[in-house]
Amino acid sequence: MFTLTEVASLNDIQPTYRILKPWWDVFMDYLGIVMLMLAIFSGTMQLTKDQVVCLPILEQTPEGSGGFLEPEAPEPTNGFWNKESAIGEQAAPLMAKRPPDSVTPTIHFTQPATIGQPYPTGVRTKLDFQQYVFVNQMCYHVALPWYSKYFPYLALIHTIVLMVSSNFWFKYPKTSSKVEHFVSILGKCFESPWTTKALSETACEDSSENKQRLAGASSLLKHLSTSSEEGSPNQSAPVLTKSGVTFSAEKLVSEIPSMTILDKKDGEQAKALFEKVRKFRAHVEDSDLIYRLYAIQTVIKTVKFILILCYTMTFVAYIDFDHVCEPEIKHLTGYTKFHCTHNMAFMLNKLLVSYIALICVYGVICIYTLFWLFRRPLKEYSFEKVREESSFSDIPDVKNDFAFLLHMVDQYDQLYSKRFGVFLSEVSENKLREISLNHEWTFDKLRQHVTRNPQDKLELHLFMLSGVPDAVFDLTDLEILKLELIPEAKITAKISQMTNLQELHFYHCPAKVEQTAFIFLRDHLRCLHVKFTDVAEIPSWVYMLKNLRELYLVGNLNSENNKLIGLESLRDLRHLKILHLKSNLTKIPTNITDLSPHLLKLVIHNDGTKLLVLNSLKKMMNLAELELHNCELERIPHAIFSLNNLQELDLKSNNIRTIEEVISFQHLKRLTCLKLWHNKIITIPLSISHVKNLESLYLSHNKLESLPSPLFTLLKLRHLDVSHNSIVVIPPEVGFLQNLLYFAIAGNKVEALPKQLFKCTKLRTLCLGHNCISSVPEKIGQLSQLTHLELKGNCLDRLPAQLGQCSLLRRSCLIVEDHLFDSLPIEVKESINQETSVSFANGCKCLSDGR
Repeated sequence: MFTLTEVASLNDIQPTYRILKPWWDVFMDYLGIVMLMLAIFSGTMQLTKDQVVCLPILEQTPEGSGGFLEPEAPEPTNGFWNKESAIGEQAAPLMAKRPPDSVTPTIHFTQPATIGQPYPTGVRTKLDFQQYVFVNQMCYHVALPWYSKYFPYLALIHTIVLMVSSNFWFKYPKTSSKVEHFVSILGKCFESPWTTKALSETACEDSSENKQRLAGASSLLKHLSTSSEEGSPNQSAPVLTKSGVTFSAEKLVSEIPSMTILDKKDGEQAKALFEKVRKFRAHVEDSDLIYRLYAIQTVIKTVKFILILCYTMTFVAYIDFDHVCEPEIKHLTGYTKFHCTHNMAFMLNKLLVSYIALICVYGVICIYTLFWLFRRPLKEYSFEKVREESSFSDIPDVKNDFAFLLHMVDQYDQLYSKRFGVFLSEVSENKLREISLNHEWTFDKLRQHVTRNPQDKLELHLFMLSGVPDAVFDLTDLEILKLELIPEAKITAKISQMTNLQELHFYHCPAKVEQTAFIFLRDHLRCLHVKFTDVAEIPSWVYMLKNLRELYLVGNLNSENNKLIGLESLRDLRHLKILHLKSNLTKIPTNITDLSPHLLKLVIHNDGTKLLVLNSLKKMMNLAELELHNCELERIPHAIFSLNNLQELDLKSNNIRTIEEVISFQHLKRLTCLKLWHNKIITIPLSISHVKNLESLYLSHNKLESLPSPLFTLLKLRHLDVSHNSIVVIPPEVGFLQNLLYFAIAGNKVEALPKQLFKCTKLRTLCLGHNCISSVPEKIGQLSQLTHLELKGNCLDRLPAQLGQCSLLRRSCLIVEDHLFDSLPIEVKESINQETSVSFANGCKCLSDGR
C-alpha cells in the first residue's frame, strides 16, 4: 500500500508554476488530495479490520416438523462440555438475522452429566474457531460483490490518474521545457526594475509640461518652415514620428521625457531579458502543442469522470450487510450454507457516496474548463488594454502557445501580462538602449574619440552602438560625424546645435530624423555618405536635402531579377555637384539625368559588373569630371565624346585593350586629365598628338612596350605616369616636355636614361625605381627643382655627386639603397640631410602620394 507521502509527490509541482494554474486547476488539485485521502482511509480500514463474519444456516428436519436437525451432543469430559463445543454453542446466539421463512427451532435439552451443572442453551454447530476463520475467508471472496472488495483500490487508481492528468503538461518534456522558460522569464520581467520605471513614465508623457513644450516646438517649426526657401518637406518623408503620425510641418514630434538612469547592472539585465523574450517568442509562437496537450488532458479527465460516475452509480446499491454464502466445503464443516455480514458495509457505503459527490464536483469543473477552452480563441492574445493604458502602442499581439500561456497567467493575475508586455515593445527596448547608451557614452568620453582627419577637420566615428548618444549633439565644433552599423540611429532636434557640421556618414544605418532635425540638415548639410545593402534602405529624406553638394551611395542598386531599381527622384537636389555611386549597375540610372544641369562630377565604381548602356551620359553636358572604375569596359565609350565640358576622365580598372578612339578627344577642348591606368593597353596610337590640351596622362599598370614620339608633342603635359609596364627605352623626345613636373616610369625594363630627360628642368618628381638602370648621368644635377627621386631596385653601383646640386632634394624623398647613399661624398650627404622647410616637405609628400 502506498503511503500518503509517496502518493502526494505526484502532485508536487514547483510553487512558481502556480501562476499557470487557474482556480479550477487549484480546486481540482485539492479535490484530488481529498479523494486520495478517502481512498487510502478506506483501504487502510479494509486491511486492519475483519472483512466478513459468517455463521452456518441449520437445515430443516426431513419430517418437516418445523425443527432443525440437532447435531449430536458432545460427550462430556470429566463432567464438563468440550471447550470447542461450548464455544460453538455460545456463538449461535450471535446470529443477527435469520431467514424470513425459517421456523423457530425446537431446542432439546439433555441432562447434564453432573448434578448441579446449568443446562446449556442454543444450538450446537459443532464448528471450532479455525473453521469459522476459514469460512469467513472463503465467503469474503465468494459472497461479496467485487466492488465491495476493490473500491478503495479503484478509488486510489482513479485519483492517481486524475492527478497525473492535471499536471501532465508540467511534466511532458516538450511542454515542460517551454513552461519552465516562460515562468522563469515572466518572473524576471515582473520583478525587473526596468518594468517599473518604464510603466511609471507613461503618465509623464501627457503632463502639462510636455504639452507646453510641444506647443512651443510647434511654433518654432512653423517659423522655420515659413522662413525656409522651400517650405515644409513632403509628407511622405519617413522621419521619426510619434504613434505613426505622418511627417508634416503642422505637427511636431515631442521628445519622450528622459527616464531615470538605471544602474548598469539593472540595465544589462533588462537588455538580456529583451533578448530572451524575443528568442522565447520565436520558439513558442510557431506551434500550439501546449494548448492541445492541455485540452487533451482536460478531455481525458472529463471522460474519466463520466466513466467513474456511470459504473459507481450502478454498483453502489450492491454494498449490503447480508449475504448468503454457499461454498463447497460441506465435507469440511458439515454445512452447505452460511449467513454472512459485511462488517465494512456501512462505512464503505458512506465513503462511496462521498466519493461520488467529489467526482461529481470534479466533473462539473472539468466541463467548465472545456467550456472555457473552446469558447474563447485562446490561441490569440491581444495587448489592446496595455497599449491603451501605456505609451507602448507597438506591443504586438501574439498567438499559439505564447498566447495560451498568457491567457493562463491572466487567470492568476492580469498584472503579469501587463508588465510582461513591456518587454515585447520595441519602443520600450529602444528607450532602455537610449538610457544605457547615454549613461555609458558621456560628453567627456565622446570628446576623447574626436580626431582630426588628413584635411584637418574634427571627426567622430561611432561604430556598432545601440543608438546615437545624446551627448554627440553637444559637440558643437564637430565637422564630420560617421555612424556605422547602428541599427537604431536617430537624429534628434538637438543636432541643430552643431552649426559646424557639414558632413555625415551613414554606414548600414537606417537613420531616422525628427522634423526639426530634418529642417536643419536640409539647410546646412553639404556632404552625405550612405552605405547600404539594398536601395530600399536609403532614407527618403536624403532626396530632399536641397543644399546638399556631395552624395556618396555605396550598395546594391539592382534587384534580384537584375532589373535596375531606379533611385528616387533626385531633381530636388538642385545644388548637388558630386554624385558617387559604388554599386553593380548595368546601366546608368535615368533619374541621374535629372541632375544633368548642375552635376559636375559623376563617379561610378561598378565592382566588376559590366556597364552596358551609357547613352544617358550625352545629356549631362555640364559634367566636368567622369570616373568609370571597374565597369568591364573594352573600349572608350562614344557617349563620352559628347561631353564638351569634360575636364577629367578616369577609366581605371577596365578591360580596355586599344585606345584608337583617343583621336576623338580632340573635340573635348577642356579635357586636361586622362587616366587609363590599370587596363590592358598594348600601344599608344599616334593620334594621341591631337589631344593638345592634355596636362596629365596616366597609363600605369598596362602592357605598353614602347612610347611613341607623338606622345612628346603634348607640350602642355605636366604629369606623365607610365610606370609598371614593359617599356625598354625612354625616347629622347622626352626633352620636349619642358613643362613636365611629374614623370614616373618605375617598374619597367629601362636600361639607360637619355640625356634629353634632364632638359626637363621643371621636374619635381622623378620615379625610376625597379628598372635595369646601371648608371645615373651627372646631368641630373640640372634638375634644380627636384624634390622626389626614386632609384631603388636598379643595378646601380654608385650615385653621382651632382645630386648635391639638387638643392631641394632631401633624404626622406630620396628612395635609394642605404649603401648607395653612403657612397656619396660627405658634403653631399650633409646637404641632402639638411632640414627642409614645411612647405617643401609637404610638397614632396603630396607629389609622392599623387602616384
